[in-house]
Amino acid sequence: MSVHVGVETKSELSPVRAFGPVSSSPAKVGEDWRQEYRRRIAVSDSVTVVLVIVLAQVVSMWPHPIEWLTPMKVGASVALGGLWMIALARGRSRHQSMLGEGSDEYERVLLATGQVFGLGALAAIVLGVGIARSYLMIALPVGLGALLLGRYLWRRDILRKRSSGKCRNSVLLVGGHASVVATTRSFVRNASAGYDVVGACIPRRATAVDDHIMVDGTRIPVFGNEFEVVDAMRSSIADTVVVTGTEDLGQVGLRTLMWDLEAEGVDLVVSPVVADVSKARLMFRPVAGLPLIHVARPRYEGANHRLSAVFNAMFSVLIILLVSPVMAAAAIAVKATSKGSIFYKAERIGLNGKPFLMYKFRTMVQGADQQVTDLLGDNEGAGGVLFKMRADPRITPVGRILRRLSIDELPQFFNVLRGEMSVVGPRPPLRREVEMYDDEVARRLYVKPGITGLWQISGRSDLSWEDSVRLDSSYVENWSVAQDLSIIVRTVSAVVKSDGAY
Repeated sequence: MSVHVGVETKSELSPVRAFGPVSSSPAKVGEDWRQEYRRRIAVSDSVTVVLVIVLAQVVSMWPHPIEWLTPMKVGASVALGGLWMIALARGRSRHQSMLGEGSDEYERVLLATGQVFGLGALAAIVLGVGIARSYLMIALPVGLGALLLGRYLWRRDILRKRSSGKCRNSVLLVGGHASVVATTRSFVRNASAGYDVVGACIPRRATAVDDHIMVDGTRIPVFGNEFEVVDAMRSSIADTVVVTGTEDLGQVGLRTLMWDLEAEGVDLVVSPVVADVSKARLMFRPVAGLPLIHVARPRYEGANHRLSAVFNAMFSVLIILLVSPVMAAAAIAVKATSKGSIFYKAERIGLNGKPFLMYKFRTMVQGADQQVTDLLGDNEGAGGVLFKMRADPRITPVGRILRRLSIDELPQFFNVLRGEMSVVGPRPPLRREVEMYDDEVARRLYVKPGITGLWQISGRSDLSWEDSVRLDSSYVENWSVAQDLSIIVRTVSAVVKSDGAY
């Protein structure tokens, strides 16, 4: 979560200040790709809107599109298309802060489209302009789908370029040593966001500041303190300044920094102290001239959770019916290739610390649990809490295939029907793991464990213990039905790729 402060493009700036005109900052080089990218998206949106309007006009008057065409209908279509493109621009759906990251871009496209068609339908009623229902039924869904698809394809393009080192932001961090390290790790962990840390400014109050900071083997140069940001920005050739803590700058210092960076044409991003909190729980409220952030309390029960329970049951029944042939084949393969039962039943800790038996297809040799002690020296699970081995000798050949395809987890849908698990949730933990939990980690027990979750779509067994805890905590704190649906969709991709499945 971060707050962008400042300007949208340098071309829109004409600051008149006592210290002179806008300087020719090296950051303008970094701005070029953003402006070009926004122009391409604008052209793509315009072409899409025109084609959709023409398509809707022709199809709605078929089979006589020319004979039935009147100046009023043409004018209405032109007006609708023009308003549509204006709404997309005025709704800041192409703002540079959203390029290639987050869901805001899609939400603003959806909002702008809904506003245009809502106002268009109202205007048609008031002005007495006859607009065929078939026209709206084509233009709205087809247009919205085409715009979202276009944005998705552009996003895939920018992610591809970022993976090759292009279309990235050079970032100068301003804040304490700990916050600089944490922010750098976050940017490295989410490389698709396109933020490369090129330097830092550490507060003067630090007792000992070296000329660099080492973050997981990466050297981050320190260019000065919090009052030398402009010079540091020029030296590091940064195009974005991220303030990770405002306590040293204060209100006056932060406002002065905003003005200075505005003159340089450089973006300013202020990171609030709250972390891993979704935007749905945050509300900006100006109080007494201060931009305060109101953080809503997380909801662990209520109508939405009851709706989720109904969805879990219906979804599980549907999945069990659809994959029953696969489950039958897996059961036969397990029984025919190794001794022991078909299913593996293991104790897991569920909602509010209540234990339950979780079902999976057996993928290991019989008595595998008793061999864990002998293999602890080969544990690859970071943090020492989870036991993970890429080449676990206890896994059978069939079991390795079931794990790779995530077929071994299908019986857990019966746990969902029993009310012990959810389709989406934190990873179901072992009792010995729970006994090692501190208060922060124990919050994951506030909701039911899930078959899939943020951990499943973010690397699974490749995740460190700290990352697993962070993802589970984020899920619990920011639970929503929309997030569950998004995770279910993204799980399909994770299963196909088999990343971290072993």
